[in-house]
Amino acid sequence: MNEKIYFEPGTSLHTLCAGDEVKLLRAAGELFSVEIAARENLVDLSGNASSVRSAKSFFESLVQLHRMRGRQLEMRDVELLCRMFRNGSGEELETLWSGRIAVSPKKRDILPRSRRQLEYVRLMREKDVVFGVGPAGTGKTYLAMAVAVSEFLQNRVSRIILTRPARESGERLGFLPGSLEEKVSPYLRPLYDALYEMMTPDEAQELMEKRIIEIAPLAFMRGRTLNGAFIILDEAQNTSEDQMLMFLTRMGFGSKCVITGDPTQSDLPRDERSGLARAVETLRKLPEIGFVFMDTSDVVRHRLLEKIITSYTGETRRKGKKVKS
Repeated sequence: MNEKIYFEPGTSLHTLCAGDEVKLLRAAGELFSVEIAARENLVDLSGNASSVRSAKSFFESLVQLHRMRGRQLEMRDVELLCRMFRNGSGEELETLWSGRIAVSPKKRDILPRSRRQLEYVRLMREKDVVFGVGPAGTGKTYLAMAVAVSEFLQNRVSRIILTRPARESGERLGFLPGSLEEKVSPYLRPLYDALYEMMTPDEAQELMEKRIIEIAPLAFMRGRTLNGAFIILDEAQNTSEDQMLMFLTRMGFGSKCVITGDPTQSDLPRDERSGLARAVETLRKLPEIGFVFMDTSDVVRHRLLEKIITSYTGETRRKGKKVKS
């Protein structure tokens, strides 16, 4: 079967997408098992009928996403669409777009990339305490950070608190050089990285200097009551049961808490139970608290990551061991 797609006059793959047009065509061709040729405002598809229809829907969605974005698409947008079609959710673009998160005016809106991510965003907006549990690369921390920034910019919270346990992973903090702040800084680096994708470095630095945005080890939360704050606890699988209870009781009036973690990557001693596991078990029946459990189908980093996680998980299950990375 052969199908031709004509874009509007003046529109082509080059105007729709910034970057490598050849890479885009290769990705779409491999995904749908079709041959694709493009010139000016024409895309020519050939292959079996079902594959051609799916590929045509993909390119129509590409145009739709371009209109929604209001700017040239990046390869990450193309990869988003490829992933949606690979998972059989290619017709859900408008649904996912309804959950978009507006952050800094100088940064692009952030879009949930799966049904579970959309549910995660919805729960963070509606409930005061939300648990996001799942493997690496599923956007747990990234989306929580985006919602926190969005809530702050809309004056729904007055500050953002980002924290994670400075849990040792085969290393001893006491043997590392430098001050306490220098020792714990590497543990907090992922939070800074995510923040700088939501704001410009100057915006983020100004808010941190004013203590409106605070990034600190979990131990620094003890004894505090946090009112009007959006509080994110990252890497919660590395909390003890006492630490988790301490964190949950920091929440004051007008605050929201999001707890993220991956139970397969705990750095706790084997004989110590994770505070995340205890909290999920104890609090799961409370309707006021939201829970989202993601899996490898929600991975949004490099497309190989889903296969890597699945391979490692399958191997460790056969050997009866726990994954640590």
